[in-house]
Amino acid sequence: QVQLVESGGGLVQAGGSLRVSCAASGLTSSRYAMAWFRQTPGKEREFVAAISWSSGNTNYADSVKGRFTISRDNAKNTEYLQMNRLKPEDTAVYYCAATRVYNSDYLPRENEYAYWGQGTQVTVSS
Repeated sequence: QVQLVESGGGLVQAGGSLRVSCAASGLTSSRYAMAWFRQTPGKEREFVAAISWSSGNTNYADSVKGRFTISRDNAKNTEYLQMNRLKPEDTAVYYCAATRVYNSDYLPRENEYAYWGQGTQVTVSS
């Protein structure tokens, strides 16, 4: 079965940096796109960033463009989200998502992700 496990969350001061990771298992022999979403209590889940299987295509929410960078290492079945210049409004539970794709450069729509991790808490203090 497919499993996504996030790690690397924590507490950081505003202006600081943090990198979260997501290790995927059960998707071997498949091409899959990956993404990050986040959610705070009382709010809907929000798209953060996505990356294609080939890493040739990426997409970011406007709120994180220029501050966050998504990347992946297919040999390690892992994706990363490097978060710089963090703001208190970035505080959320960050979720990893993945879905199989046929086209290596395809970026799925937000509602196309089939697999989800349990989430990792990121807290940015002011």
